[in-house]
Amino acid sequence: MPRPIDRLPFPYRSENATVSQRLAALQGALDWAAAAAVAAPWVRAVRENPPPFWAMESLLKEYPISSAEGLALMRLAEALLRVPDAETAIALTADQLGRADFDGAADSTLARLSSTAIAMSKKFLPESGGEAGLMAKLGAKTVVAATLRAVQLLGRQFVLGQTIEEGMKEAASARKKQGNLSFSFDMLGEGARTDADALRYLASYENAIAAIARTADPARSPAHNDGISIKLSALHPRYEDVQYERVMEELVPRVWTLCRAAAIANLNLTIDAEEVDRLELSLAVFEALAQRVTEHCPQWAGLGLAMQAYQSRAVELIEHVAALARQYKIKFMCRLVKGAYWDAEIKRAQELGLPTYPVFTHKHHTDVSYLACARALLDAPDAIFPQFATHNAGTISAILQMASRHGVPFELQRLHGMGEGIYREVLKNPLVTCRVYAPVGAHRDLLAYLVRRLLENGANSSFVHQLADASVGMDELLISPLRLEPQPALPLPADLYGATRANSQGLDLAVASMREPLLAALASPPVPAVAESSVAEVDVASAAALAAFAGWNHTPVVERAAILRRAADALQQQLPRFCALLVKEAHKTWGDAVSEVREAVDFLRFYACDAERVMAPQTLPGPTGESNTLRLEGRGAWVCISPWNFPLAIFMGQVAAALGTGNTVLAKPAEQTPAVARAAVALLHAAGVPVNALQLLHGPGETVGASLVAQAGIAGVVFTGSTQVAKTIQRALAAKDGAIVPLIAETGGINAMLVDSTALPEQVADAVVQSAFRSAGQRCSALRLLCLHEGIADHVIEMIQGAAKELVAGLPAELSTDLGPVIDAEAFEGIGRHLQRLHAEATALLPAAAPATALPNLIPPQMFEVKTIADVKAEIFGPVLQVVRWGGDPMAVIQQINALGYGLTLGIQTRIDSRAQALATAARVGNVYVNRNMIGAVVGVQPFGGEGLSGTGPKAGGPHYLLRFCAEQTLTINTTAAGGNVALFAGSAQGS
Repeated sequence: MPRPIDRLPFPYRSENATVSQRLAALQGALDWAAAAAVAAPWVRAVRENPPPFWAMESLLKEYPISSAEGLALMRLAEALLRVPDAETAIALTADQLGRADFDGAADSTLARLSSTAIAMSKKFLPESGGEAGLMAKLGAKTVVAATLRAVQLLGRQFVLGQTIEEGMKEAASARKKQGNLSFSFDMLGEGARTDADALRYLASYENAIAAIARTADPARSPAHNDGISIKLSALHPRYEDVQYERVMEELVPRVWTLCRAAAIANLNLTIDAEEVDRLELSLAVFEALAQRVTEHCPQWAGLGLAMQAYQSRAVELIEHVAALARQYKIKFMCRLVKGAYWDAEIKRAQELGLPTYPVFTHKHHTDVSYLACARALLDAPDAIFPQFATHNAGTISAILQMASRHGVPFELQRLHGMGEGIYREVLKNPLVTCRVYAPVGAHRDLLAYLVRRLLENGANSSFVHQLADASVGMDELLISPLRLEPQPALPLPADLYGATRANSQGLDLAVASMREPLLAALASPPVPAVAESSVAEVDVASAAALAAFAGWNHTPVVERAAILRRAADALQQQLPRFCALLVKEAHKTWGDAVSEVREAVDFLRFYACDAERVMAPQTLPGPTGESNTLRLEGRGAWVCISPWNFPLAIFMGQVAAALGTGNTVLAKPAEQTPAVARAAVALLHAAGVPVNALQLLHGPGETVGASLVAQAGIAGVVFTGSTQVAKTIQRALAAKDGAIVPLIAETGGINAMLVDSTALPEQVADAVVQSAFRSAGQRCSALRLLCLHEGIADHVIEMIQGAAKELVAGLPAELSTDLGPVIDAEAFEGIGRHLQRLHAEATALLPAAAPATALPNLIPPQMFEVKTIADVKAEIFGPVLQVVRWGGDPMAVIQQINALGYGLTLGIQTRIDSRAQALATAARVGNVYVNRNMIGAVVGVQPFGGEGLSGTGPKAGGPHYLLRFCAEQTLTINTTAAGGNVALFAGSAQGS
């Protein structure tokens, strides 16, 4: 069962309209000029008496994130501590320090010493990719050891302690110096990938609460005791909206055990904020906890929720939470933050083609929202105890001003290691209290957290960065945010590709109102049957296509492009219907179905634009007295043979490319998915493609496909499928008399991912699970061979095993399903034979596929460890991953991958930038993906296609694809034939 309703308004709405509402709410509630006047002395005091060198403000002053030096330090901090082998640690350090100049002048003595030490250290490091002698290696190891120590020292500035006991000891020491401090400890739990991760984080939280409780006073309110912050995604490996039922059943009891322990000690337990697509799920969990609080401990007022002001729905979130408190007759503690995932939210909205961004694109709009949220929190003292987390002096002053008018209790909050200078001044007022958000954990576990803090606060626009920059004047630093920008700071997702081509529109499956049309479409009639064509019908259709060619080819390219754009618009409007058809006929999950319809829309629009570009006549340079023009036209009738794994996107891409360039099309869809193809053809005909210019011929490849390829007069064949069938087509075309017919073939591959020991295991696990098992492994680009560095292999394999076991294999129409059945019984049996062989020859790393159940052809994720890369001899087109360990030179691994003969996709996971570039250059592969998954190539962004056994090229969705569908003609005209070179005489003084 999916989550039934949305509690909050639609998340994708106009930034301008939302900020206008927030500004209206602040009218008369805030005197910014007065707030800035109060904040100015704090700023002056911090600048005159700055924090220690290693504090965030000073560090960013010396090494801004926007500089090569700052970026190098950030990358080292993120990766170095987890590298187990010296060789890779040296390579990483050399790569990062070698990209920056630490010889420049620095302001402070400590900074100058630091820069000098780093610059000297570089002399002991090998050049990127170069060999080093014995003395250089000894020196390099010394440099790495020193760098490790520096990163650990850096970590100490932002992490209170490596254990809760250490953290509490540090907190007690800080409280002796500053009495009006309290702490909220965060155990640095990142999102769990496995249930074992989640249970480990749960035990960590339980231990922390027990430790905090020992020094807490249950008689005091939670506002006066230390507390804890927990991350829901750390407590469940599938904390996703589509897993709503499972989350409510499994996660809520876990969190309740923590709440109950916190309630007994009267501690504040705050549920940390997550990404936008998890907000509704978080509210469902939060309300379930509120119900239990009311039943079991209604006197406890310590349950809290972090709220992110950068979200367009932040004020409505506060109103909803206040209403819950009143409904259940309890009180919450709410932490207001500006937001921690801004860049990820922007990218997600762009990738999904959402209507707009769920977060504000202007920083000062977020500041406006923060102030409006503050007012909303202060307006609900009966329901909420407000906690204001900010390091911005102007914002702090504004909060104090508004709070004094309301006369209600509240607290300020800051991150440990940040904002200390400002709060040193603010807390001179003994009536103001501050809670420090204090991360606790081992240094190697804090890296992602640390880099996130550096990125957020190292941005040139951040207050923390500008505070440390004396060149930023007081008026600029404390400028009023209370103003409206008429346009977003970034192009909307629809405008991502500029004015000439609109991005396809997607939807967010975490929004109930956006998925309703999909579920409604699923209730439509069953998949219609499509009659098979006979060989005789193929002959008739071929003759009709040849006859229609001249008329279609002479249709102006702008008219052909307009038809493709109309088809794209129609397909966009019918997205739910086509998604439902893909789910029913091709066994697509909903996420995959939406992506495929969008890809088909993108193909239509991209090839419409590109046809206008490539088919525009080109005037070429030459001698005077003649004109030389290169022009393109269609070749004739093309045969388009498409596969079942992308029965709409690849079908539409092939057909649109041929039609856009003036060719007629004989389209043969996969035998398993003819209904999708027929619906696509009907849509194109309705958009204006003549019936004889596009004809559908459904039937077996051995008869209908073979007959199409054998037709006399066929101008070309475009095929996507297996290498074996591509070679059969190649031989059939070569054996024909007449013109030499071009073949565009895109086939599969033994796609590999190379992972070195600098890679982040969580990132690797995510990329592997998506690349190997999404779509039941039935993608040409899917990961087949994982090459893991021996130093991290055990840990990464364990994480992938745990993550794969959490995947849901089942009915594709269920929103919770991650992978459905493979396409048919023939595919199921073929994969089964491979699995039988692998169980005999390799080491199984996941449970064997169960016998056929009520859902035919279902294969859960499978993983095997093999001894060598050469042992992987064939592509297995299903959810089957083979793993091999490697050591030594990664270039040798790439050479072994090249030797397999395939060349479609390659993944590289490394933090060594020069290594990634060198490996990508050496790989004989069409698409290389670094530090991400290997699937989901986007039209016009990642042109897709391989080489060797993986295809002929050119790449689909790229700037060279349409040229293969065209014939070229050079037209040379002697312009002097009528008696002389008039143009030349007119432009010279030679006439009489």
